[in-house]
Amino acid sequence: MLSLRPTQSFKRFSSLLQQRLYCSPTWYHQPNDFNYLNHLLSSQISSLQTLLQSHAFIITNGYSRNIFIASKLISLYASFHKPSCSTQLFDEIPQKDIFLWNSIIKAHFSNGEYSRALDCYQWMRASEVLPNHFTLPMIVASCAELELVNCGRSIHGLVSKLGIFSDNSAVGSSFVYMYSKCGILEEAHGVFDEILFRDVVAWTALVIGCVQNGESKMGLECLHEMNRIGGDGERPNFRTLEGGFQACGNLGDLLAGRCLHGLVVKTGMNHSQVVQSSLLSMYSKCGNPDEAHRSFCEVVKKDIICWTAMISAYLRMERATECFGMFWEMLDSGIYPDGIVISCMLSSFSNSMKVFEGKAFHGLIIRRGYILDQMVQNALLSMYCKFGFLKLAEKLFGRVNEQNIEAWNLMVSGYRKMGLITKCIELFREMQYLCIESDSNSLVSVISSCSQLGVTHLAQSIHCYVIKNLIDESIPVNNSLIDMYGKSGNLIIARRIFCRVPRDIVTWNTLISSYNNSGLFVEALSLFDKMVLEDLKPNSATLVTVLSACSHLASLEDGEKVHNYINKRKLEFNLSIATALIDMYAKCGQLDKSREIFNSMHERDVVTWNVIISGYGMHGDARSAIEIFQQMEESSSKPNGLTFLAVLSACAHAGLVKEGKYLFGKMQEYYVTPNLKHYACMVDLLGRSGNLQEAEALVLSMPISPDGGVWGTLLSSCKIHNEIEMGIRIAKHAITSDMENDGYYVMISNMYSSVGKWEEAEKTRGIMKERGVRKRTGWSAV
Repeated sequence: MLSLRPTQSFKRFSSLLQQRLYCSPTWYHQPNDFNYLNHLLSSQISSLQTLLQSHAFIITNGYSRNIFIASKLISLYASFHKPSCSTQLFDEIPQKDIFLWNSIIKAHFSNGEYSRALDCYQWMRASEVLPNHFTLPMIVASCAELELVNCGRSIHGLVSKLGIFSDNSAVGSSFVYMYSKCGILEEAHGVFDEILFRDVVAWTALVIGCVQNGESKMGLECLHEMNRIGGDGERPNFRTLEGGFQACGNLGDLLAGRCLHGLVVKTGMNHSQVVQSSLLSMYSKCGNPDEAHRSFCEVVKKDIICWTAMISAYLRMERATECFGMFWEMLDSGIYPDGIVISCMLSSFSNSMKVFEGKAFHGLIIRRGYILDQMVQNALLSMYCKFGFLKLAEKLFGRVNEQNIEAWNLMVSGYRKMGLITKCIELFREMQYLCIESDSNSLVSVISSCSQLGVTHLAQSIHCYVIKNLIDESIPVNNSLIDMYGKSGNLIIARRIFCRVPRDIVTWNTLISSYNNSGLFVEALSLFDKMVLEDLKPNSATLVTVLSACSHLASLEDGEKVHNYINKRKLEFNLSIATALIDMYAKCGQLDKSREIFNSMHERDVVTWNVIISGYGMHGDARSAIEIFQQMEESSSKPNGLTFLAVLSACAHAGLVKEGKYLFGKMQEYYVTPNLKHYACMVDLLGRSGNLQEAEALVLSMPISPDGGVWGTLLSSCKIHNEIEMGIRIAKHAITSDMENDGYYVMISNMYSSVGKWEEAEKTRGIMKERGVRKRTGWSAV
C-alpha cells in the first residue's frame, strides 16, 4: 500500500470534497459515492500533488482495492511519469482482471519501459489471463522497440491460435510494425496480407516499414495502392504522407514528390505541421532548394527541425552563403541552434572550401557558448581535415576519447586526404590495437594508402580483417580492394572479388580500369560487353575508359560500336566523352571524324585541344596542328606544357624548324617552363634538320641537367648525319646519364668501328660487360 499521510492541506481538501459531495446539485450523494470518485479521477487531476491527495481520500473511503478505481490511478501515475507508483499500487490488488493488467502494461509502455511491459505480460500469462486486442498492440510494439523478433513470433502464434488477428486491424498493424522494425519486411507483408479489414494504421505501418528498411520505391507503391483502393477509413493521414515524402526524398524522385504534394493540397492536409516539415525535407533531399524555401515559408510555426531541413537543402547544393543567411534568420527568430544545425553549418563551409568563414564560425561557436557535443566536434575535425589544417585537426583529435569511434575514423580518412598516407596506416594500426571499430570510409582510405605505397602484403591483411569482421558486403570497401589488387597486377583476385560481391557502377568501372591500366584492353572491352548485356547503364567514366582501350588497340570497329551505343542510348555527350572519341578516331587513323566531332563541340577544354593537336602531329600533318594551336590561342583555353609538347613533336616529325623555334620561344608568353621532354623535342627537330651544332649548344645551355633521353636524341641525329666524332663525344655524355641503356654502348662501339678504332670499340664492349649491361634480344612483331 502506498504510504500517504493526511496532512493539514489534505484535511482541508477532504473537508472541501465532502462539502461538494453534499452541496453539488449534480453530485448530491454520500461522500463514498463511486460515481463521484470516478468523475473526480477523470477530470480534476491537474498535478501530482492533487493525485496524491485524491489517492489518500480514496484510501480513507475504502475504494483503494476497487479494480476500476485502481486502474484509473495506475494510468494517472503513469501520466505523471511515475510507473513505479503504478506498480506498487498494482501489487496491492489481490484479484487482477485483464482490464487491470492492461493498465499496468500501458503504464510501463507509455513511459518507454518496454522490458517491464513485457515482464508484466509474462506475469499475466503465468496467471493464466489471456491477452485481448488492447494488450497485444502494446506488447508487440514493445518487442519491436527491443527488436525481440523471436518473442514477437511466439506472440504471433498465440494470436493466431486465439483467432483475434485477421479481423482486428490494430493487432495486425502492430505485427506489421514489429516485423518491419526488426528488418523482416517479407513477413511484414505477409501479415499485412492476412488482415481482412485494413485501416489507415495498417497501411501506414506498411508504408513506413518499407521506407525504414530502404525499400522506398516499394513504400511509394503501397501508398499508391492505398490511395487507389482505400475507402474512407483507409485514406492516407499525415503519418502516411510523412512516410511517402520521406520515400520521395530518399529516391530523389521530384516528380512523385510533387504529385504527393498535389494530393496534400487536394485533401486539405497542407496545414499540418508534420506534413509541412515533410514537404520541406523532401524538396531539400531532391535538390530543389527553391521549392524547399517556398514550403518553408508556408510553415507557420517554424521549429528547429524546419530550420535544419532548410539549411540542409542549401548545404546539399553547396550554397554556403544561403546556409549562413538562414542560420542568422533562425537566431533572429529566437530559435537556439542545436548540434545538428551547427554540424550542418560546418559541413557547408568544408564542402565549399570556405576556409576563412569556417574558422570564423568556429570562433562564433566558442564565443557564444554553443553546444560542443560529439557531433559538433566531429564536424569540426572533418572540416579542418578537408581544409588541410593538420595541426588544428590533430589538436581537436587529441581531445577525443576512445569512445568517439567516428572521430578516429575521420582522422584516418583525413590523413589520407592530406596525403599523409604513412600516418593514415599508423593510426589505423593503433585503432586495431585499441579494438576501435573501423568504418567503410577509413577502410577505403587505408587500403588506398597501402596501394599507393605498394605494400600489398599489408593491404592483404586488411582484406582478411574485412572478411573476419563481416564488412565484405560493403560496396566501397570491395571497390577499393579491386582497385588495390588491380594496381598491384593481381587481376585474378580482383576478378574473384568482383564476381562474389554486390556491385554498383563504380565496381564495374574499377575492374574495367584495372584491365585497361594493365594493358589487357581486350579483357576491358569484354567486361564492358558483359555490363551492357546485364542492362547496366554506364556512366561517363566507363565510356572514357572503354574508348581508351579501343584507342590502344587501334580498333576502329570496337570504337564505332561504343560511339553507336552512346548515340542509340542517348547518353550524355559530355566534354570527357567527346575528347575520348576524338582521341580514339585519331589513333584509328580517322582524322576527318576526329575533326568533325571537334568542330561540333560547343565547349572545349585544354585537354580537347591537346588531343586534336596530338592527332594531327602523330599523322605528320604539322600544318593542321599549328592551325589548331593558333585557334586555341584565340579561344578561352590557354596552352599548357602538354600543348607545346604536342605541337613541337608535330614540327619535329615534319621538319618545320622555323615554326618549331618560334613555338618554343612562345612558351615564355604563357609562363610555361620547358621540361626535359620539350628540350628533347627541340634537339630532335634541330638534329633531324642537320643543325647539330645548334642542337648541342641548346643542350649545353639547358637550365636543367639533360638526361639520357636528351643526349640519346642528339646521338641518334649524329648517327643519321654520320657525324662520328661528335657522336662519340655525345655518346659519352649519354652513357654517363644512363649507364643501364645498352643502346648507347652499342652505338658508340659501332662508331669506333666505322672509323677503324677497333681497340676503343673492344674497350667499350668490355666496359659494358664489366657493368653488367647486356644487349637486349631483338624481336619481330611479324
